[in-house]
Amino acid sequence: MDDDDTLTEAEFIARSLTEVNDRFEKQPMWNTAPMALQALAEKLGELPCLLIHGSDKCCSDAQKPDMNFIAVYLKVAFRILESDDPRKISAAVRAAVYDSLSKSLQHHTSPLDDRMFEDITGFIARGMRDPERLVRLAAGRTLVNLVQAVQRLEERPADFFSATFQKVYPLLRYPDQRVRETTIITVGLIGKTAPGAILRDSVCALVTQLCEHNPILKGAAVLQLHALCKYHGKSPYSLTAAYMNRIAPYVVKRFKTHPDGVQEICRFLSVSQHDFINLTLKYTLPQLFADSDLKGLEAIGSEMNTSVAMLVLDHAHNILAHAYMLQGFGQTNKTIKFILDVLKAAASNGSALQITTLINSCIIMLLAEIIICLGDEDPDIADAASQGLRKVAREATSPKSRLPSGSEEEYSAFLKEHMLGIITTLNDMLQEVHGKQSIESKQKILRSFGEFAKQVGPAISNVAPQVMATLQTMLVVPEFSDAALQSWHSFLATLDPVDIGPHVGPTSASFVASWPLFSFRGREAAKQCLDYMVLHRGQELGPHLSEVADLSSIPELAETNEALAKLRQAWSPQQRLRALMERLESESLAVAIQSAVELKAFLTEANEEYIRSLTFGDAFDPMVGFLVSALYRAACRDGEGTETLRDLAFDCIGIVGAIDPDRFELRIDDNRMIMLSNFTDEAESMEFALHLIRDVLVGAFRSTSDIKYQSYLAYAIQQLLQFCKFTPDLIKPHGSHPPNIRVRKRWNSLPKHVLETVAPLLESRFSLEARPLPALSYPIYPYQSTYRQWVQAWTSDLIQKVSEPRAKQIFQVFTAVVRNKDVGVAHHLLPHLVLNILASGDADNAGAIRTEILSVLEDQVNPGSRSSPDKKLLSAQTVFMLLDHLNKWIRAIRQEIARQQKAAGNNNRRSSRNSQVNSEIIEQLTCIASILENIDQGLMANAAFQCKAYARSLMNLEQQLMDCHIRDSKAKLEAKARKDTDTIRRIEAADYQDRYERLHELYAHLDEPDGMEGVSTMILSPSLEHQIRQHESTGTWTSAQSCWEVRLQYEPDNLEHHLGLLRCLKNLGHYDTLRTHVMGVLTKHPEWSPHLIGYQVESEWMVGRWDDVQALLSKTEDRPPAVLLAQILLAMRADDTAALKTALIEARRELGSSIVAAGPTGYRRSYDAVLNLHLVHELEVINKVVKDLRGEPASGSQARDESFSTLLHRLSARFDSTLPSFRIREPILNMRRTAFNLSASYSEEVKDVTGKLWLSSAKIARKAGHLQTAYSAILQAERCKTPYSFIQSAKLIRARGDPLRALQELEKAMRLCGFLPKEGSSREADVIDLTVGTEVKEKSAKANVLRARYMDHTDRFEDSRVCREFRKATEMWPKWESGQFHLGQFQDDCFKALPADDKRSRGLKMNFQTVRAFTRAIRYGSKYTYQTVPRVLTIWLDLAEDSRACATDVFQKINDEVHRAIKSAPVYKWYTAFPQIVSRIGIKNAAAYEILSTLLLRVIKEYPKQALWLFSAVAKSTSNQRSQRSKKILDKLRTAARNDVPQLIATMTAFTADLLSLSKLDASDKQPLSLASVCPKLPRLMPSPIIIPLQESLTANVPPASASDAHHNPFPVNAPTFVAIHDEIEVMSSMARPKKLVIHGSDGQIYTFLGKKDDLRKDSRLMDFNAILNKLLKSDSDSRRRQLHIRTYGVVSLNEEAGLIQWVPNTAPIRPILLKLYDRHGIANWLPRFKIVFDDIKNMTDHEKAAELFSTQILTHFPPVLHEWFIETFPEPTVWLASRTAYSRTAAVMSMVGYILGLGDRHCENILLDTMCGDVVHVDFDCLFEKGQALEIPEIVPFRLTQNIVAGFGVTGVEGVFRIACEVTLRLLRENKDCLMNVLDAFVHDPLVEWEEKVRRLTRANPLLDMRTVSQDALGPIEEKLQGIFKLHKSSPGRQLSVSNHVQSLIVQASDVANLARMYVGWAPYH
Repeated sequence: MDDDDTLTEAEFIARSLTEVNDRFEKQPMWNTAPMALQALAEKLGELPCLLIHGSDKCCSDAQKPDMNFIAVYLKVAFRILESDDPRKISAAVRAAVYDSLSKSLQHHTSPLDDRMFEDITGFIARGMRDPERLVRLAAGRTLVNLVQAVQRLEERPADFFSATFQKVYPLLRYPDQRVRETTIITVGLIGKTAPGAILRDSVCALVTQLCEHNPILKGAAVLQLHALCKYHGKSPYSLTAAYMNRIAPYVVKRFKTHPDGVQEICRFLSVSQHDFINLTLKYTLPQLFADSDLKGLEAIGSEMNTSVAMLVLDHAHNILAHAYMLQGFGQTNKTIKFILDVLKAAASNGSALQITTLINSCIIMLLAEIIICLGDEDPDIADAASQGLRKVAREATSPKSRLPSGSEEEYSAFLKEHMLGIITTLNDMLQEVHGKQSIESKQKILRSFGEFAKQVGPAISNVAPQVMATLQTMLVVPEFSDAALQSWHSFLATLDPVDIGPHVGPTSASFVASWPLFSFRGREAAKQCLDYMVLHRGQELGPHLSEVADLSSIPELAETNEALAKLRQAWSPQQRLRALMERLESESLAVAIQSAVELKAFLTEANEEYIRSLTFGDAFDPMVGFLVSALYRAACRDGEGTETLRDLAFDCIGIVGAIDPDRFELRIDDNRMIMLSNFTDEAESMEFALHLIRDVLVGAFRSTSDIKYQSYLAYAIQQLLQFCKFTPDLIKPHGSHPPNIRVRKRWNSLPKHVLETVAPLLESRFSLEARPLPALSYPIYPYQSTYRQWVQAWTSDLIQKVSEPRAKQIFQVFTAVVRNKDVGVAHHLLPHLVLNILASGDADNAGAIRTEILSVLEDQVNPGSRSSPDKKLLSAQTVFMLLDHLNKWIRAIRQEIARQQKAAGNNNRRSSRNSQVNSEIIEQLTCIASILENIDQGLMANAAFQCKAYARSLMNLEQQLMDCHIRDSKAKLEAKARKDTDTIRRIEAADYQDRYERLHELYAHLDEPDGMEGVSTMILSPSLEHQIRQHESTGTWTSAQSCWEVRLQYEPDNLEHHLGLLRCLKNLGHYDTLRTHVMGVLTKHPEWSPHLIGYQVESEWMVGRWDDVQALLSKTEDRPPAVLLAQILLAMRADDTAALKTALIEARRELGSSIVAAGPTGYRRSYDAVLNLHLVHELEVINKVVKDLRGEPASGSQARDESFSTLLHRLSARFDSTLPSFRIREPILNMRRTAFNLSASYSEEVKDVTGKLWLSSAKIARKAGHLQTAYSAILQAERCKTPYSFIQSAKLIRARGDPLRALQELEKAMRLCGFLPKEGSSREADVIDLTVGTEVKEKSAKANVLRARYMDHTDRFEDSRVCREFRKATEMWPKWESGQFHLGQFQDDCFKALPADDKRSRGLKMNFQTVRAFTRAIRYGSKYTYQTVPRVLTIWLDLAEDSRACATDVFQKINDEVHRAIKSAPVYKWYTAFPQIVSRIGIKNAAAYEILSTLLLRVIKEYPKQALWLFSAVAKSTSNQRSQRSKKILDKLRTAARNDVPQLIATMTAFTADLLSLSKLDASDKQPLSLASVCPKLPRLMPSPIIIPLQESLTANVPPASASDAHHNPFPVNAPTFVAIHDEIEVMSSMARPKKLVIHGSDGQIYTFLGKKDDLRKDSRLMDFNAILNKLLKSDSDSRRRQLHIRTYGVVSLNEEAGLIQWVPNTAPIRPILLKLYDRHGIANWLPRFKIVFDDIKNMTDHEKAAELFSTQILTHFPPVLHEWFIETFPEPTVWLASRTAYSRTAAVMSMVGYILGLGDRHCENILLDTMCGDVVHVDFDCLFEKGQALEIPEIVPFRLTQNIVAGFGVTGVEGVFRIACEVTLRLLRENKDCLMNVLDAFVHDPLVEWEEKVRRLTRANPLLDMRTVSQDALGPIEEKLQGIFKLHKSSPGRQLSVSNHVQSLIVQASDVANLARMYVGWAPYH
């Protein structure tokens, strides 16, 4: 081997072996001496180790090349042992040869072929027969190593093992006892090599030796068996139990012949002979019957003391299964005949006995036994099982079957009939319900699932949930995963393509999650499954394709993933996100986890830009609400194994960020049901059962992987299906008893996935052993250690107490389910159980429930409670949920009683039965209401407060206070009437101050500063605590700090006071002071460290003392948010990747716990936790991007710069989407500064970013009023040398109230920067060159605009100079929208200030400048669209109506500018003013009309579905000119428009014509109309592409200012269109006889509209006005935070005479609400004396006396009651508070809008309340523009603010929420005066019919009067109000007021009793 240096290791070994082979093949043995031969054998044994390991120690795990040692070694072994005289070869030599062969086998790595295996086993068998024991044992060891080699090298070793034992069995029967003894030892060693088949054969071989007579052999076998037991850690019986199917028949056959052996076996197993036989009957009887061994059977029967016939009956399924699987000719028939003979012999009339009877008695177990054999690895056994099934099917199928006998159809139908029972039985076997099962048996059962699916065919889909649950459960167990995957593929491949879809999600998710656990074979099987789903069936999956998990993380699935990507390549990000969210909420936990993994990847990859596009602007995309809801539900998901899902959800929440809760709505689903009849009504009871199946059970059934729990759920579903009278005939095409229509309808009402799940259970036969539970003593709560135990115990006990038959039938099916580890079902049932038992009227049970509730509530307030925090919180939440459920029931029952009473009033003959039912309901209502009333409200409030249910505590406290106030108010009025001064004095002295303080505290906890403000007005002497809360809620931290310092002077050792002071210092950013204070406090009170650690750590890192941070963290085990964040920061600082990863995981898990506590709908409550997760994510991404910047030069690579720039863009977008509050945003900026400085301390980029972050802090602090904080931030920015910080500095000076100094400082800074010439110089050279950098241009432009605005505000500069400054800014940055807008606005303001004469001359040029600037602003952005577009139109078109102006060149220039803007600006911007544009269609100037028609054409062409609704009405106008012009435009569109516009115009024309004729139709009586009769053409137009005229579908949405508007879609993508109009049209009873149209939309929803014969243009324009106002309300942070809005609805004017108005669903007028409440109190709505009182008031001149008479005579009769409606309608406290707040705020907004527009006639029928959310909805806007003041009895109040309206606001009345909402709204209205007046411009140019009549009437007296004058007269007062001018009456002198004074004056005027007393009595001022 001279050239061995060039060889690889494998080549070297091969070369060595070749040389050895050649040496012994070509040359004889040189030295045949025994010692030499022995040495040669030993050296050969060492050779493999030497070749592979060299000098290293032998290691079995070492990497070995593919080498064949055995072939060479066998050759050498034969040469060594060859001799003419074997005696010459000593035993030592022979043993050495076998030992060397053993070592070669240990290192052998090449697969064994059959011939080689035969050679080596033969050689080993020869050695095992050797006369010498030494050699036999050595050969045995070689055999053991051979078995190990086979196991190591072969994929399917079973055949080799079988061949091995074929060599061993003869040796065990060898005549020489010595050979048998060593063979037994060898077999024992083989049994230790591995479990499975090799252990089975070893054990069985050893057990057979126990029947030997030789005690030595028997003893050796016993020793080896015990050694195997010890080695495998099993008892003798456990070791052999898995192989009893082989052992037992062997033993029983020797029952008589080898009794000693049988005794020995029983002794080894530690069982008696009787027990052994009993335990193994299922194995022995089949074989004995097959052999027709009657004597053997009789012997067993004798032993078991039973007859052979009884043995047959007891074990029929085992015996018949074996019989039908027999393969020999006639064997099955012979065995069956023998069985029947045995039975007939025992039966009295056995002649009639048929085998079918026996089969049917055990059909399920019989089939299960055979099907298990389908999963046998021996193909012969599997084939026998397949044939056996067919035999059974032929025997068991009824002769009456319609299917051909013996056909595949008959066979499939037979299996389908029994498959649910079979699957259930197989699952029971896997769960070891019928006895222990070995691993091999379970693997066999699992394999049988797939084989059974093949036998059944596609119908296996009926039991898919059960199959999937089994496979998913077993997949994660390594021993069973291969078998599960094998069956999984068979199962999927059997299904029809349409049935595969629901399983692709769980399948792919389970595979991806468990992939690392799979073996090589398992991975191949899993890949087969996925390939089948994706490659073969991908095109057919349809929407289910979205459910396939992401496969990109698994390299082996690259091809599958590529195919999946191709199938999904057309998906948009929205489709991907929607699919991920749907999968995240999957019932399968595996699917949910995998989708969470993918969602995280989706959110963090290139899709972040898409996510930010959703969270942009004033209102986020609705998808955001769905996303947050899905993540919150995932985070709050309960159950086993959800920790991973929670962690991923927390991560995703952090990635999405702390998005503003005021800019999106969470999706809230509540599928609970209220049982009104207490189960006495069968239909409602069935609906409840369906609800349980649909909403509770099916989800749990499909999602659980616990097979046992699934069987309990299956039983419950089965029983409820039977309760609903569902039978198998529902799913059989030719059932013998077809169900009635009602049952069929109920069945069809279930969703498809529910039907698929429950259909198989129609024929199931699940049973449950009823085990009565011991009675529990109440209260149960104190004796249960956990919440889970308590809720399970209480629910179980209540189920036992249900007495009503139907309720009992429903609830008792849940006895096993509610005791399971998943408490979801128990939690859902509990309120229904409590309600049922309380309504049943059993006093003892009711008392027990009350005791239980009180026990939980008292535990909340018990300071010595031993309950865990989790138990207390969850139990309290459950009790509150129960109480809410009872309150909802009470509300529903009261509504039902009212409905019944109304029906009874309409029907004079009221049946006695209805009377009886009504009395029962009232009795139940009284019982439950009394129980709730007897629960102490104080205890409830305190308990709610303790468990942080602040809304509930507030509700209870306010309820008490409202009752007190109303009682006192009524008593005071009555005392005034009696002139009882003592009573008045006593009432006024009543002290509620303590309760007000508590109320204030509750509002503080609820973070409702408006509520706090309202309560503050009621507190006479605010405590220091009160002042602190007030200051902290409003963010006046300096004042709060002063208060805390005062408290600390008196109580220096109070921890809470120190924490309060530290909170102030932190929010003020005084970290040095904070740090010093903490250190000082801890010096005196070191025990406070756990409470102060958060502040201490944060203060240390903020001042840069990182060593101290590290030291603090090493000493504490507490984990407040600051500590968790500090851990991350330290890891970032140390650049420790592993520590950072650990810190991130821990932080997310700890911080997310608050989200779980808040619940799925608690986003707002847990916003602080979301903010912390937001910070954690930002720390992670900042660290990833900028850690490499440390110490690098400022200008890095392009890629690096782009990465850094992208990061800043992402962070900016995230910041903009957060809640715009200083408290929220400042921590984000702080953390960013810290992170940037940690990651790259010496980078210039970081220094620049840090400075900009300080400027951002200055900006938000200034806007929040924290001026000192803003100043500090500016100083920090200047220290960082941040350019342009002077702009923020100037704004801060102005905010401090010094505008002149602000201007001076700004100019100084601009001169320093070169933006202005230096003082005293006029040279332009001193000004910077604007041809450089874009950023410099932009900043210079911004500075110049700011300077110009400051110059304008100081009133010290000429307009021309200010205008030059504005113009200079636009020249610097021409495409800046804000610059152009401010220039145009200044020009417009100057124009408005001109005298009337100058407006016609100088004003024209100003108009041109305004139009030019505004049209440019329209082109360059959308921030000021609502200001610029209407104003441009007004200026342009007003000039077009002025004949003198039209003749000027300036007007032509204006025309050109407008025309240019129309062509270049996005069309949707013009659509925002479309009503105004359309109103000008009658304009006379030809040039202007030409441009206007172009604009109309462009808008209609771009948005025909929306624009045609308004424009078609003009075509039907009664004005000839307007009608003709609109028709010409439509004609142009028909010929010139693209796509489907012409067809849409034709359809819309016909459609609106039909609607118009229908609306105008005279319907004198109230009989319903038929659409087909009165308007036959309209139904023929359905379905139609025309969109339903909903307000949201017709209102354009403008993109945010910072968004690109190139591809903006201003309308909902899927706006609903007309599908059908219901034929029956209801005619309403009001005077106009409107027709009620019920419309079916394309989105599946029902919409209702009224076709009204009236001029609805007023209503339509008011809706337009309100829509614009809603946009403004959303754009203002104060308004948005309060969610101020006006409820709008669709109004479409079809022409001046009729139109459509949307019916507002779920609303009720205030009047019937109040009447119902007064009726309940026994208060009459009207008394005869009231008329006398009102007549007296009418004739009084003294206002005070009128007010007193009204108060004492009228108001005392009508106490305020509206607050009761909120408690009844919204019994759940959180919803109550939200709805009452919504009521207060919507009332405030509409009050201000109504005042501005002069809206009157606000009686209680025209104000509606939304019964779903509490919103106020106003209808009927006929009385606009101060029309109410011209009535016979003039309206002298600006809006409705009567006592009931105020009572609805709560304890604080008009203060707080209502007043502040009024102020915010009025401020916005006044700030946007021009914009809103421009919107109302349409009234002037398309005047109302009533105005036209007024003009005709007035022109008789004054011919010079025109429509414009009348219009301006109506709109003039609106403009005055928007300017802040307040008038008591239209004719009163006005005075200008501030916003707050304006609101105060209006509230006083509206609520003044003197004014209310003089209102029209029909207006109901007393309500």
